[in-house]
Amino acid sequence: MLYIGEEQLRSIGFEWPELVDQLEAAVHIMNGDHYSQPLKPYLRYNDPINRIIAMPAYIGGTIHAAGLKWIASFPDNYRLNLPRAHSVTVLNDADTGVPSAILNTALVSAVRTASVSGLMLRHFLESRSTASGPLRVGIIGWGPIGQFHYEMCKNMFGDLIESFYIYDVRTIATEAVPNDMYRERLTIASSWEELYSACNIIITCTVSPERYINNTPSPGSFLLDVSLRDYQLDAIKGVKAIVVDNWSEVCRENTDIELLHLENGLQAAETSSLSDVVCHGALRQYDERETILFCPMGMAIFDIAIAAWFARRGTELGIGIQLP
Repeated sequence: MLYIGEEQLRSIGFEWPELVDQLEAAVHIMNGDHYSQPLKPYLRYNDPINRIIAMPAYIGGTIHAAGLKWIASFPDNYRLNLPRAHSVTVLNDADTGVPSAILNTALVSAVRTASVSGLMLRHFLESRSTASGPLRVGIIGWGPIGQFHYEMCKNMFGDLIESFYIYDVRTIATEAVPNDMYRERLTIASSWEELYSACNIIITCTVSPERYINNTPSPGSFLLDVSLRDYQLDAIKGVKAIVVDNWSEVCRENTDIELLHLENGLQAAETSSLSDVVCHGALRQYDERETILFCPMGMAIFDIAIAAWFARRGTELGIGIQLP
């Protein structure tokens, strides 16, 4: 069994175009119905804000991988100087069921999350003309997920991005931002409102206990609602172009999609799926001034696909520990 911890995973590195390609392949395989993904259960006890989630899946085709991600999310861990998320991902040989790898790091989730956003951004940009103007990317929340989105955006779309804005309720020190060629394009905003009004791509990566965004988005903006619980109803009830990764997964657990469903009557048939976007060009049906809202709950097949990529690369590079 191959063991990969955070140190080994970082040594393998983050090849963002390859990681996004891996998920694009996974979406095509899913579109062909060659996958299995039970609805993930949430384990809660004592404080209901905390949760541990089991995410089993099989993805076939060229990926042909099976396994389970077991992830704990405890938002108040920052008070203990601990990360919010902790997880392990176990891969099984898809033909025999023999455990083949274990990835003992929550970075699998962070990489998967940013890669899904990268896939959506790729298809969003393909659906837009160059006349739609420069990209101004705003990231609300500067924890690990926000930082991974920043790195992904620089790597995948840096030449197209005119400016970055970042904001966090906790002060962001200048030294917390990489001092590279993109640093001069970056503004540390004084409020989410400043960021929101300046940017046409908004990425929410928070653990906010309550919804706070009450402003309607600007025409043609792209809302990557990664943290799922940031928008008040009045801000998004007028959005018609809504994409989800999986309706059954995302329309629960107090997400913004469930809010739209319960309070504004949103139905599954009124949304597009990732398969619709990636395999059928669904975003091209919308006018370029239409706001697009993407709400990804997080699909286990994507975690397994990303874990399989790291396990394969680790084996190729001789990185990781072979357990007897």
